[in-house]
Amino acid sequence: MKLMNWQQLISNKRLGQEQRHPERHDDRTEFKRDYDRLIFSAPFRRLQNKTQVFPLPGSIFVHNRLTHSLEVASVGMSLGNDVARALTASHPELAGTLFPEIGQIVATACLAHDMGNPPFGHSGEKAIQTFFTEGPGGDLQRQVSHEFWDDITHFEGNANAFRLLTHQFEGRRPGGFVMTYSTLASIVKYPFASSAASKKGKFGFFCSERDIYRRVADELGIICLSGPGEPLRYARHPLVYLVEAADDICYEIMDLEDAHKLKLLSYGEIATLMLEFFDETVKKSILRRIEEEGLTDNNEKVVYLRACVIGKLENECVRAFVDHEEQILAGTFTGSLIDHIAQPQAEAYRRCAELSRQRIYRSKPVLDVELSGYKIMETLMLQMTEAIMHPDRYYSQQLIGRVSSQYAIHSDDLETRIMAVIDYISGMTDVYALDVYQKINGISLPIV
Repeated sequence: MKLMNWQQLISNKRLGQEQRHPERHDDRTEFKRDYDRLIFSAPFRRLQNKTQVFPLPGSIFVHNRLTHSLEVASVGMSLGNDVARALTASHPELAGTLFPEIGQIVATACLAHDMGNPPFGHSGEKAIQTFFTEGPGGDLQRQVSHEFWDDITHFEGNANAFRLLTHQFEGRRPGGFVMTYSTLASIVKYPFASSAASKKGKFGFFCSERDIYRRVADELGIICLSGPGEPLRYARHPLVYLVEAADDICYEIMDLEDAHKLKLLSYGEIATLMLEFFDETVKKSILRRIEEEGLTDNNEKVVYLRACVIGKLENECVRAFVDHEEQILAGTFTGSLIDHIAQPQAEAYRRCAELSRQRIYRSKPVLDVELSGYKIMETLMLQMTEAIMHPDRYYSQQLIGRVSSQYAIHSDDLETRIMAVIDYISGMTDVYALDVYQKINGISLPIV
């Protein structure tokens, strides 16, 4: 059985700088440089104005994409560091390599995992997809390639994040952010082309970035699963499982905390759910510590319970990764790490997920954001696509004039112009998308 090799999988080679060795003036590792580049980037800052689940805060602060990504990165760092310690103990030959740095790689990939998401989250994704499958964009099918049509009708935030990190945006340097190979591979949750997308429409890279992903994957020795003539498909880079686990832990548990703040769920419901992750002895110990620390406010109690649950799930996911290391390296591991945690925790997690679907994700505040966001995105897609199809019209010129020069909106190639529209709209924040929507519909005027 062929196994991927850890020493090849963890590489600090940079995309676009393979033949260069820039002079360094500090002792940061290359993976820490990746982290810093993301933290200080405009696309990362824009996550503060993108919806996570609930409407952006009024009097009660709930998570946005930025705070979610920072929390996921924190959990990802712990997962990576704990896996590194466990596997270095069983593979001592890894001790003097780059392998002990995987915590930093995972944390960086966690920061980037939502950067490709459009405004209004899943609703924004659906608006882009259905503009082409159900709306006026369907007329474009005859004018573009089959591969490109697959990409835009399955538009995916994951694939868009890889595009963002590997293309020249924001007038930065050639090759986008110039990230390390291992960091780039660790964000690709679905390492295959859109033509091989699952029923859920998930894929990892657009056809425009296919060769870039192939170069990264082949350099790192990631197993290719596709045969001759088949759509490109690879096994996951092993660290993707840790990034996914950090995301799974945070969004499920933190959404419950937000639901409690918004009074969608009572303290009793939250406490019952979270204590189910532990056996009776640990439950009693947690409740005793809450009493001993004098926590009387229910919000503070939820925070304490949440910390206990995240710690437990993090330990369980580390165990699952270490126990299934061989299958992960062979590319035969199925499901997520959450799917392989111990039964008591798996059942408790399932109950949390089920309640979230019933009481959170279908709640009126969430549905209102989805409905409004869908309409805003649909309108922006329609107006901007009309503009690039008829650039000589007066109104088209006015719209195109709003678009930054970083986007190839004036290209002679139709597919490039369509992708520039998607790049422009998907990079907006919720607030900016609403502002543009109101202005182009004459609902509001700029205040001078």
